Amino acid sequence: MTNMHSSAVEQNIASQKSARGAPYHLIAAGLLACTALTAPALAQSPAPAEEPTDDIVVTGALDALPVKNVGSIFGFDKTIVETPRSASTISKEQIERFGITDIYDLVAQAPGTFTNSFFGVGGALDIRGTPGEVYFRGMRRLDNPGNYPTPIAASDRIDIVRGPASPIYGPSKTGGYMNFVPKSARVADGKLRDKASGELSYTRGSWDMNIFKGEVSGPLKIGEQEFGYSLFGQYEDDGSYYRNMDTKQYILQGSFDTDLSDHVRIEWGGQYQNYKGQQNGGWNRLTQELVDNGTYITGQAQPIDTDGDGQISQQEINVVSPGGLSIFGGFACGGGVFASSITDACYAGGPLNLVNTGTSKLSRRDTLTGKDDKLNNKGTTLYFDTIYTADSGFELKNQWFYDSYKNLNENAYGFSQFHDSWVVEDKIVASKTFESDIGKFAFQLSPSIRYTSFKHGDDFNYEYFHRVDLTVGYDALSDRLLSTECDCDFTNYVVGHYSDLAFAGLADLDFAFGLDVTLGARYDHLDVKATNITSKMEAPDPDPVNNNASGSKGAWSWSASANYKLPFGLIPYGTVARQSTVIAGQGAEIYPTDVLAGTYISASKLYEAGMKGSWLDNTLYAAVSVYKQKRTDYNVQSITVNQSVETKGLEAELRWSVDKHLLITGAYTHTNVYNLTALHDGTLFSFFGIDDLVNVTDPTLYLGGQPIGLVPITSRSDSKRAGIPENMFSATATYAFDFGLALSGSVVHVDSVYSGQSQAVKLPAYTTVDLSASYETGPFLFRLVVKNATNEKYFRANFTELFGSTIVLPERPRSFQASAVYKF
Repeated sequence: MTNMHSSAVEQNIASQKSARGAPYHLIAAGLLACTALTAPALAQSPAPAEEPTDDIVVTGALDALPVKNVGSIFGFDKTIVETPRSASTISKEQIERFGITDIYDLVAQAPGTFTNSFFGVGGALDIRGTPGEVYFRGMRRLDNPGNYPTPIAASDRIDIVRGPASPIYGPSKTGGYMNFVPKSARVADGKLRDKASGELSYTRGSWDMNIFKGEVSGPLKIGEQEFGYSLFGQYEDDGSYYRNMDTKQYILQGSFDTDLSDHVRIEWGGQYQNYKGQQNGGWNRLTQELVDNGTYITGQAQPIDTDGDGQISQQEINVVSPGGLSIFGGFACGGGVFASSITDACYAGGPLNLVNTGTSKLSRRDTLTGKDDKLNNKGTTLYFDTIYTADSGFELKNQWFYDSYKNLNENAYGFSQFHDSWVVEDKIVASKTFESDIGKFAFQLSPSIRYTSFKHGDDFNYEYFHRVDLTVGYDALSDRLLSTECDCDFTNYVVGHYSDLAFAGLADLDFAFGLDVTLGARYDHLDVKATNITSKMEAPDPDPVNNNASGSKGAWSWSASANYKLPFGLIPYGTVARQSTVIAGQGAEIYPTDVLAGTYISASKLYEAGMKGSWLDNTLYAAVSVYKQKRTDYNVQSITVNQSVETKGLEAELRWSVDKHLLITGAYTHTNVYNLTALHDGTLFSFFGIDDLVNVTDPTLYLGGQPIGLVPITSRSDSKRAGIPENMFSATATYAFDFGLALSGSVVHVDSVYSGQSQAVKLPAYTTVDLSASYETGPFLFRLVVKNATNEKYFRANFTELFGSTIVLPERPRSFQASAVYKF
């Protein structure tokens, strides 16, 4: 629900805007069905892999050491050690060994990553304290803050790049991105597989988890033409720890490669995901007492459902309280915009009062999800690459990419949303490398065009978290009739499209004496058109000019990086960059008012310096970086997916393959994130929580509705983004015995954080431990994973800028997963 909320608030009150896209559907369902779609190799054409240094690196390190070329950071085939940016990779072996099932599990594997709850859905990581984005083989997908859980199991590798992307990859967000490299039809040396192999698995877990997976890769011959293929499928039918929640989804992925000649290769495939689940807003009626002791304020709202249909319509609400049950500041009693102006007298005897009030202990299983809530998403990703390589080493690659989603999100407390959006991109990359005694010099030129079509609607003006008593559940007193249910009275309903015509160039100058300089620049020209469908909106802008707009704007991006190979394996580096970013919403939408104002594109700046090194025959890797990055324009933001922030921090990482049996990793993250818009304005719009309203002695006077207003931001510390820990430590270890047994564990320690921008409720620090054990014999592997093995009680903040003081997500207790795998 998170997405829409922000947009509503943003658009209505604080010139912020909601975003949440709606996948456009499958332009190529036929291809999906035929090829079981997936995505193959890397964002860059496969480069000849390095020869493994020894058996330890290949088998003992779970492919976790940065000794292979990674093209997802700058576009050049360099290892992470050689690349002057903070980045980490998580291999499929790590994913399997540690039982990684969603993006939250990645926090233990890489510094700089921590994610607040986006209504319980693991769409994209927060990286460096701000929402990141997702790439697929180096191509940027549609925004996914929480439209659907990003699939992990279909990946051959996940790259996490901290900070904005290289100019070759186009406009990107400030914080960073995950790049998913799907299972490939080729093997490590870049050749097609010579025989078929695969595996089948079944996972049974706590709360009725059921996951079936299968994959197969191998050679295929049609006539005289040889192909490589890799197919993956997953079916999931899960219950949930939380009441009124379950998951049903299936994922199909396929990749195909073939050499048309000695010089021409094609790679194609894609991924289809059909997900049905729910968002989870967590606990309502949030207080420090609720977090510390589980003490919950009970009571029922007053009846509003006059027509007896069991739901509360917008019209019924306005009869009781014209303008809705969200009361701005203390205006109802002659006060101001801040929480301090609100007293008991503002609500006494009014429609927001609860009846039958009291207190009770609240189970962590009882959250805001209703029996009829739904989050349905159908997403399709397709690609087709053609690569020409000349004998001279010149390479010309054409990358065609398509991504779409069709999304429906309904929440009984009063938020609904849909998107039907898609994007298609075609990018040409011409590259050439020159070598001499002076050094190795690589160049890339890349024109591209990207076209995004969006259709988005949301409904958040009548969003009341507190009306439902979670000890009772939804009924006619609290279940709202949603705009997606009646196809009427939307807060926003917008359609449109935008195109991005761009040209980028990169140069990597690797001198023989140890200096490596990487330079890049890009120019993007955007044309945008957006139209409000006013007939679907509750309160459209009466000025026709503000409902239909088109415009165009250009933006430059550039980067300059350098590193130097010192003795003893040390490589210091530095990067300075400016990256443009498109300000779109949760469904890839841009609103007409933003088109008119020209505020749909901004930029970020990055300053980063660090030290990396690899020792002991590449079995020990360590890196540390310090950085400062910020959005250059604080006057525009999508608070849900692209905030105007400044981040300062330090990241440190260590990976050590002690021998062929033991792998150890560790990470430390220090982060401070500041909301520049709030700091500049001196206020931030927010829903007020119970502990915000210190001058109201009886919160049951207003829990039938929602007090709203402005949080004062009078200092830099006030603007610090809530929910993101200032310090975080993580470590993992795994030991594989020669007879087939492997033991693994990970630990993450997170500082205490405030749940919301007003800093009224503090969530305690916590330490989580995950354990796993596996045994492999012949073609069979058996694995047991214990998540939160110490049964830690902890919480995750939710949409901190808007709702942080009103709701919080209690995380799950100890759980178990048992898997049986057959390999062939």
